[in-house]
Amino acid sequence: MIRRLLAALGPEDARPVRRLLALLVAAAVLQGLAFALLVPLLRALLGPDPRDAWAPLGWFALATAAFLAITFHAQNEGFRTGARVARQLHHVLGEAIVTLPLGWFAGGRSGELTRVAGQSVLQVMSLPAHQLRPLVTAVVTPATVLVALLVIDWRVGLAVAVAVPVLLVVLRVGNDLLARSDRGRDAVIHEAAARVIEFARAQPVLRAFGATTDGNRVLDDALVAQRDADRRMIGLAVPGLVSFAFGVRVVFTAALALAVQLALTGSLDPATAIAVIVLVARFTETIGTGAEIGASLRMSGNALTRITDVLDTPPLPEPARPRRPESYEVEFAGVGFGYRADAPVLRDVSFTLPERGLTALVGPSGAGKTTVARLLARFADVDTGAVRIGGVDVREIAADDLMGLVASVFQDVYLFEGTLADNVRLGRPDASADDLDRVGRLAGLIQVVEELPAGWDTRVGEGGATLSGGQRQRVSIARALLKDAPIVVLDEATAALDPENDAAIGAAVTELATRATVLVIAHRLQTVQAAEKILVLRHGVVAEQGRHTELLAAGGTYAEFWERRTHAAGWRLVPTTEEKR
Repeated sequence: MIRRLLAALGPEDARPVRRLLALLVAAAVLQGLAFALLVPLLRALLGPDPRDAWAPLGWFALATAAFLAITFHAQNEGFRTGARVARQLHHVLGEAIVTLPLGWFAGGRSGELTRVAGQSVLQVMSLPAHQLRPLVTAVVTPATVLVALLVIDWRVGLAVAVAVPVLLVVLRVGNDLLARSDRGRDAVIHEAAARVIEFARAQPVLRAFGATTDGNRVLDDALVAQRDADRRMIGLAVPGLVSFAFGVRVVFTAALALAVQLALTGSLDPATAIAVIVLVARFTETIGTGAEIGASLRMSGNALTRITDVLDTPPLPEPARPRRPESYEVEFAGVGFGYRADAPVLRDVSFTLPERGLTALVGPSGAGKTTVARLLARFADVDTGAVRIGGVDVREIAADDLMGLVASVFQDVYLFEGTLADNVRLGRPDASADDLDRVGRLAGLIQVVEELPAGWDTRVGEGGATLSGGQRQRVSIARALLKDAPIVVLDEATAALDPENDAAIGAAVTELATRATVLVIAHRLQTVQAAEKILVLRHGVVAEQGRHTELLAAGGTYAEFWERRTHAAGWRLVPTTEEKR
């Protein structure tokens, strides 16, 4: 675990931890030496002339004073090192997170990342601050005492040395049982954390339907599963700790009996026998302390594993010689992709998006439409085939360059704590007030701005909590327009907008297509009908492609889709006979 921590911190920031380890080892050796110096001290005190104890007492006092001084310094250094470790882990996590593939963040990673950056870092911080000292003491001090025992009386020392491997086997078995339980518990805790975050974010919906106490079955099940996992872990931990504690006491009793037997037979003088018993007592006490912190060490080890799992996640490879496309036609050539190896989402998908043109992508839910959008922005690399921009494979384009080429608006909109202007300027930080007004009008956001007392300086709250879903979507569309990227992907970007603003955005998208490559994933009839090309995705393959009139005439999947949508568009709510009365 120490090696993994040093590797995670890096060479420069690992040095304080190494210095702390050196201090703790020195303190533990001095503690064991002080225990060993009790032997000549007790011999002198119990001998014929107690005045002979002054010299060994001086050495004992010197070793004790040195031990206390180094321990005091090491304890303070431990707190400082713990704070430094937490700061560095947050730093390296931040650097790692910004290089992770964007696809890594899908699938409810928010709860996991929150736990890693918060609880896990704090648990690892406690390692140098609180846990290293008892751990080093439990290993180094007994080893020093054991060497002293072998020097003073090899028979007692050998008996204790033989017992040590047995104690370690007992401890290892208990730890292995607990570790297996702890791994399952870790997954349960991740699930519970994600459900708690989900519960907090869904409060408006839950309260609207009166489901604040009942109806949260998923959260309840997750919390019950965590309780059961905790109980299982405790059930495995207690027998292991009791077995080890019993084994330590058996060793002490056996060593005590041996020392007494040697004293009774005259092969060991009484003073030395008493000193040996004291040493054995110190040995068992310090080694027992190490077992007591085993649970907290294991928790820190698991926390470190969670952190290193994030740090060890490989980023998408960067090209050795990056290329930049000179045109912005998008091509999917024989693309195959699956989030799991046994469940392909796309199979041999091929199509082109014309430069400065509007293409609509339609299909049933689960057909892979959002996956197409994510692969274009290189959230992940394709399994087979290639995605090209201007004839250049996206894997040959530097990540920063690719992010500059593609502006994406997805269904799930997240706004940062700050003002409306801050969130729109995410698309272009140096944008002027006139630029904000321009894209605000195009996105239908300017009406919202004019209605708010603080206008563009209105704070949106965490995640945009003070805005409605439609208002948040307008903000995301505005910042995508402000980015002015040559390729724009809109994934159900107008799903939460009213018809008036939907029409305004539709006009803005049509105008945008005159200067950018635009891919729209939509179910709105007006958007689909206005597209120059329509792609129909079904079961992970492009079932049809062409213009609106061509696909209607073909009478296939698109014609069926259009008929259903047209029929649904004519629905209206009317009063029943009883309501009319």
